Amino acid sequence: MDDADRRDDFTAWVRSREQALGRLAFLLTGDRDTAEDLLQNSLAKVYRHWERVRAAELPDAYVRRLRVNENNSRWRRVLRRPESPGSHVLEVVAPPAPAGLDASEALDLWRHVQALPTQQRAAVVLRYYEDLTEAQTAAVLGCSVGTVKSHTSRAIGALRTRMSEVTA
Repeated sequence: MDDADRRDDFTAWVRSREQALGRLAFLLTGDRDTAEDLLQNSLAKVYRHWERVRAAELPDAYVRRLRVNENNSRWRRVLRRPESPGSHVLEVVAPPAPAGLDASEALDLWRHVQALPTQQRAAVVLRYYEDLTEAQTAAVLGCSVGTVKSHTSRAIGALRTRMSEVTA
């Protein structure tokens, strides 16, 4: 595959998944600018290895895991080099409102999700916003299913406590 074909193939793949790519980056970081940086860094790595990624059995799962890993190590890169202005990569989609919640309740819930520790937030986002199974979430996070259950249970407990404090 020549460079032009490679670029066109990669661009088509990104465009076909841009909402999902942007949404997960935003859900992991909770901030549009940080999500764009995360997505840019992740897609740059994917592009460098595009032939291998494209040939993978589950390229979307590979890229999802890469974004989670990038998010987990993001603070190290920030400490090593100054921030540089980014360009607009993708339009980030706001998280969907859970069924049964009005707009203000959904916003309150999202604020509490953003306040969770990184691994708990990643587990909740992958399980409930991305609708992955426990096994798929464990594969993305690089941990056991039991660890996913633990992170998810603790996160839901914290969210219940925080949400009950808001409604009390």
